[in-house]
Amino acid sequence: MNTRERFLSVLSFETPDDRLPMIEWAHWWDKTHHRWQKEGLPTHLSGEDLFDYFGLDRLECIFIQGISNTCPKPTYHGAPIIKDEASYEAIKHHLFTESLIKKAVNNAKLLKRRHLCGEIAVRLWLDGFFWFPRSLFGIEDHLYAFYDYPELMHRINNDLATFNLRAMDALFEILIPDMVGIAEDMSYNHGPMLSADMFDEFVAPYYAKLMPLFKNLGVKVLVDTDGDVTEMIPWLIKSGVDGIYPLERQAGVDIAEIRKNYPKLIMMGAYDKMVMLKGEAAIRAEFERLYPVMETGGFIPSVDHQTPPEVSLENYLTYRRLYEEYCIKTCVIGRADQR
Repeated sequence: MNTRERFLSVLSFETPDDRLPMIEWAHWWDKTHHRWQKEGLPTHLSGEDLFDYFGLDRLECIFIQGISNTCPKPTYHGAPIIKDEASYEAIKHHLFTESLIKKAVNNAKLLKRRHLCGEIAVRLWLDGFFWFPRSLFGIEDHLYAFYDYPELMHRINNDLATFNLRAMDALFEILIPDMVGIAEDMSYNHGPMLSADMFDEFVAPYYAKLMPLFKNLGVKVLVDTDGDVTEMIPWLIKSGVDGIYPLERQAGVDIAEIRKNYPKLIMMGAYDKMVMLKGEAAIRAEFERLYPVMETGGFIPSVDHQTPPEVSLENYLTYRRLYEEYCIKTCVIGRADQR
């Protein structure tokens, strides 16, 4: 099977002929890349080259993002760009621009041939309805904005939903992605950053604007939210979401429990990045933890966030070798069981 066939097979809870997809859904940290160069990784390899160097399947990403590069930048990470209606109106010409749509369309044109022949799978990135207002209000002010500026929050999310639909109309003329990833990051290590009522009021209505398009095309929708997503899963399913990632183990996420409670939820990620620096026994033990869920289908194991710079090149190569072993084992034994 080719890369795209494997990917779509797992999203449909089918068993690939040869192995599960082997992906890194996000690029490696630059510090990780630099460390590996000091440990023998060829220095001419770019971050993109590493996917082929390690023999991983290519899951390419097309970004539809609502903020252009011309927009004023926050003064520090998490700082606000806007504070109220007037400041939102003042930067509106930097948001939801035709140039952002054109950039996504051009990227799709570059990927189209490889996508059609199955050489790559494609993930569409959409700014989500928790993520995007936070990018404008800043981390702290965003949480107050649910109470202080509810009408503006709705206006922003309605503008974003309208833009996403406009952008996808143009993009889907060129290429239909294999999955949509909605970027949210609305959970942390103790659970959601908003209540179920807040989700239903400020997020769910805008998912409802997008979901009919995805359902009509048969495209699976996964939400990207770090931390412990467990409590939010019923909210997401009710909103039409098909799956979640990256399922961070450090936050206490238990994918075996999730699979038991939600047998048709697609999952991606879940491999504890913090064991990768501990050597082969620990790396194998983590695959053993995930293997029973791998057997159930609908799960693409992958590092539960970018590989940290504490992981040596030797340990990453060990991870890569065992990754392939378990991805093959899942399909070989799974097909034997079917017979």
